[in-house]
Amino acid sequence: MNYLGGEMPTFALNFSRPGGQVAAQYYNFLRLGFEGYREIQLACQQVATYLAGQIADMGPFALLSDGTELPVLAFRLTDPTAAGYTVFDLSERLRQRGWLVPAYTFPANLQDTAVLRIVVRNGFSRDLADLLLDDLRTQVAALAAAPNPPVPLLPAGQRNAFAH
Repeated sequence: MNYLGGEMPTFALNFSRPGGQVAAQYYNFLRLGFEGYREIQLACQQVATYLAGQIADMGPFALLSDGTELPVLAFRLTDPTAAGYTVFDLSERLRQRGWLVPAYTFPANLQDTAVLRIVVRNGFSRDLADLLLDDLRTQVAALAAAPNPPVPLLPAGQRNAFAH
């Protein structure tokens, strides 16, 4: 299955960081309290809903989630055939600009639906969101102007998928 821009042999829970962060989160919860964590999550939610609104207004995308429940948004191309590129092409171009916006397909019964996902974490400010949106607009325009299929930024032997 494809996950975070790379091919994975199976899908299982994969923790890419040690468990010490759980202890650090417990400490932060004790230090910040419920209200402190609530403020952090509300700030993340505001950035996520801002991103979702801007992406929805961009044109070629349809939102699957808009950041109102969790500070996460998922979106797909409204018409990948007419666009002439895929969310995987867009994910790769954003990765070349330093953004990790994974593209992946859904399970077998929805495998024809491919999405991009953005998770807004603590510290991802509105300024960073605007930088991401600028790069997203630039790459969408570049892909729309490219021949079909678009020419990859790097030759096939030099292209990297997301690695854990």
